[in-house]
Amino acid sequence: MINKKVFDAMNEQIKNELESAYIYLSMVGYFHSQNLDGMAHWMRVQVHEETIHAMKFFDHLISRGASVTLLNLKQIKTKWKNPMEPWQDAYAHEQFITAKIHALLKIARKENDYTAEPLLAWFVNEQIEEENNTDKVCRQLEMVGDSKEGLFMLDRELGTRVYPAGSCFDPAAYNLVQ
Repeated sequence: MINKKVFDAMNEQIKNELESAYIYLSMVGYFHSQNLDGMAHWMRVQVHEETIHAMKFFDHLISRGASVTLLNLKQIKTKWKNPMEPWQDAYAHEQFITAKIHALLKIARKENDYTAEPLLAWFVNEQIEEENNTDKVCRQLEMVGDSKEGLFMLDRELGTRVYPAGSCFDPAAYNLVQ
């Protein structure tokens, strides 16, 4: 059976991961409205990833005999001034998630919950990638500046991100044409 403090923190992290998916889905809508379909595509793939992250915690709790309690998601931002702003928000959000993962690891260690460590170690490493990916796009957008050609090229590049096989967030999975 899982310790109550670890359970509460992991249950909260499920909410955080689902809010991440929700935030990125909002960005999908924004990027499509700006005709930046490559950026929208990149964020759709990210929605898939964040949902997987939530399910990793969900399944960990279930496998340890806990009953998951889904918490309410908070309302999120839906409008941005320019393409840079959502990427900056994504980077800041990934830093927030990193801090939450680190805090969760501290709780697990304080409570001597050694079975949580492999899962949390995976997330510690995953957050390096998550922060790097969003920060990299921010830095590329800074280099592009006001160049519409540069923005167009970056958008096309971001549109090449591959969905995991069978992703329900891939429009091809439900026969929609973008």
